[in-house]
Amino acid sequence: MFADGPGRYIQGGAPFGSGDVGLSRGAHLNLHEPGAVRALLDVALARGWRPEVPGVLEVDGWSLLEAAAAAVAAARASDAGPEGS
Repeated sequence: MFADGPGRYIQGGAPFGSGDVGLSRGAHLNLHEPGAVRALLDVALARGWRPEVPGVLEVDGWSLLEAAAAAVAAARASDAGPEGS
């Protein structure tokens, strides 16, 4: 979950797209882009989330944002390949 708050922006308001979440001065993701939600899930798993445990769990997405955004950026960089190719 990404709750609105100081220094944060969430989807739905111009000039941001419907899937944009981010920090005013920092990491951001577009939740509609391939890999963004997967990166959030991977970070949550690495931090102990266990989806096989029954029940509803609300996770603060802001606590995962920076690591997930870094993972998406790294994946994009590796997809781009070596410079000049």
